[in-house]
Amino acid sequence: MCDFLSSQPLPLEEERALTDLSYKDRHWHEACFHCFQCQRSLVDKPFAAKDEHLICTECYSNEYSSRCNECKKTIMPGTRKMEYKGSSWHETCFICSRCQQPIGTKSFIPKENQNFCVACYEKQFAMQCIQCKKAITTGGVTYRDQPWHKECFICTGCKKPLSGQRFTSRDEFAYCLNCFCNLYAKKCAGCTSPISGLGGTKYISFEERQWHSDCFNCKKCAISLVGRGFLTERDDILCPECGKDI
Repeated sequence: MCDFLSSQPLPLEEERALTDLSYKDRHWHEACFHCFQCQRSLVDKPFAAKDEHLICTECYSNEYSSRCNECKKTIMPGTRKMEYKGSSWHETCFICSRCQQPIGTKSFIPKENQNFCVACYEKQFAMQCIQCKKAITTGGVTYRDQPWHKECFICTGCKKPLSGQRFTSRDEFAYCLNCFCNLYAKKCAGCTSPISGLGGTKYISFEERQWHSDCFNCKKCAISLVGRGFLTERDDILCPECGKDI
C-alpha cells in the first residue's frame, strides 16, 4: 500500500535550516528522504515500505508487483487482477481468445495457452450431438463413430437411455434388448418367449422353428433332447422312448 509522509516543524531557530520528515515514528532529513532503489526524493510523493526501506511506487511495482500475462505490463498495487494457475492478468486483458470480450468472473475454458468463454469454446471446439445438434460439453457417448449426449442416446422403441446398458441395433437404429427381442427376435416354440441370440445365447432350430436350449425337451417325459435324436408328432417333439407309443 502507498503512504504519504507527514512533516513537523522544528523549533523556530532551526526551521530555516532543516525540516523534520516522519513516518511511523521514524524521522528523516528532507534530503535523506528518498527511494531506497532509485534514490529519487519521496517528499510529497506516494511511496511504499518494504523491509523497513522506503520505495517509490514505480520501483515497488517493478520489483514486487506481478506482470500481466497478456500485455506484460506491471499490475499496479490496488488494481483488480485475474489469477489462474500462477498467472495474472489485468482485468481488461483477461479476455476470450475468440470473441475478445472480457471474461471477468464468468466461467471459461482454457485450451493450448488460450482462454475461451464457454459459448465460444462450444462453437469452436466442442463436438455436436448427432441427435439434437447441440454442443457436447461434458461426457457423451460414441456410437458408430458419431457423438451423442447421454440423454439423447435412447432406445428407438421405448425411448429409455441406452448409456451404460446392453443394446443392439437393426437398420442403424439402436434398441434396448427388451425392445429388440419383442420386435424382431424369433419366439421359442416351447415357452413362446423371444430368443435374442445375443451374448452367446444357445438355441435349437428345426424346420423353421426355434427353441431355447432349456426348452428343447420331450413333450411327454420332459427329458432334454439337446444332442439327442428325437421324433415329432404334429407340433410336439418326443424322445425315441416316448415316440414308440405313437
